[in-house]
Amino acid sequence: MSNTRPGPLQRLLSLACDIEPREVTATLTSFALVLVLMGAYYLLRPLRDAMASDWSDAEVSWLWTFTFFFSVVAVSLYGWAVTRLKFHTLVPAVYGFFAATFVLFYLAAAGDNHPVLIDKAFYVWISVFSLFHISVFWSFMADTFSKPQSKRLFGFIGAGASVGAIAGPAAVTLLAGSAGTEPLLLVAAVLLVLTLPIVALLQRLKNSALHNTAVEVGRGDFDYVGGNPLSGFVAFVKDPYLLGIGVFIFLYTALSSFVYFQLKNLLADYDEATRAQIWASMDLVVNTLTIVIAAFATGRIAKHLGLPFTLACVPVFIGAGMLLLAAAPMVPVVVAIQIARRAGNYAISRPAREMLFTAVDRETRFKAKPVIDIVVYRGGDMINAWGFTALTQGLGLGMAAVAGVGAVIAGVWAAVGIYLGRRFNDGRDAMAPGESVT
Repeated sequence: MSNTRPGPLQRLLSLACDIEPREVTATLTSFALVLVLMGAYYLLRPLRDAMASDWSDAEVSWLWTFTFFFSVVAVSLYGWAVTRLKFHTLVPAVYGFFAATFVLFYLAAAGDNHPVLIDKAFYVWISVFSLFHISVFWSFMADTFSKPQSKRLFGFIGAGASVGAIAGPAAVTLLAGSAGTEPLLLVAAVLLVLTLPIVALLQRLKNSALHNTAVEVGRGDFDYVGGNPLSGFVAFVKDPYLLGIGVFIFLYTALSSFVYFQLKNLLADYDEATRAQIWASMDLVVNTLTIVIAAFATGRIAKHLGLPFTLACVPVFIGAGMLLLAAAPMVPVVVAIQIARRAGNYAISRPAREMLFTAVDRETRFKAKPVIDIVVYRGGDMINAWGFTALTQGLGLGMAAVAGVGAVIAGVWAAVGIYLGRRFNDGRDAMAPGESVT
């Protein structure tokens, strides 16, 4: 620890994390960076979701299919890029590139040529963007802070994401009704451009304040993380524990798809600006609940009630909500389920799921985990979207019947969570000496 007398700001920050005086500026700058990034994304997310109510279930299913394939290609191209570009070039290039694409979408929307095609391309592109903005940020953080610093500071820095996720939807709620939705594309582009000087400042602070000139991620490490995706597939399919995590995520995407499609169908009678405000309001409530639950409840639940309960409690709660929806298929019920599902995932299920990866070795985390987090997740979106379409447009099931199917899926989801929690407790919680949880 530094012998420098802590100032008022450091003493205030010390309530949240163990921070040294020389780390204050870099930590707050990192907090600001992720806040701006998440604010930009959450400005655009309600716009994307509001468009879906204009399309049939089959059309959205096709869009999710395109998103899956585009995501696989994009992740592969990004893996190729990180093996050849240094972070001081890569990070600004990624954010600058996405900012430019948002300006192009604004110009295309203003031209009013083929608006449906532009909307669908935007829908897919924002879904692809969602894979990268936060992933690149955390890679940049790993290149900026040392391992001991990451243990002390990353939790506080990550809270900036939740703040940004609240600020973005709040802005949509205020602006979409009066100014329309298209100008929000320019606002998001400006926010991404604002990240470029923040990135440059952090790159300077890495040397001048943090004195972390030795903290680098070499080309060999990049090859190790993304150079050979097939080894991750092999590890995934051979390990029942990893397969269980994959099934857990797949079942989560099933419930996500069912609730999403039900909600977008119920909102079809509203105009696009109103839909955007409704989606943004839900984002605002979800992220507020996430901060409160994650800060004060999640750790206590995992510590006192155990990981099996922690993994199963949200599926059980959502299953009960689906039964309620079967009895009362109304917009407020679907909205309540959507809020509970997302807040429960962000605050409880996702942290608990990440705990499961502390029971595997480093190679598995870096090679198999992306297969689970990206390929299984996006593949689950695609398959479950078509599953919902088959139930509604193929078999002609109504909302109540589909909700009943969702309740059964939630029960299986809870059972898988209990299995994984017990496997974790039975011996998969050993971690190699010197490894840290990231």
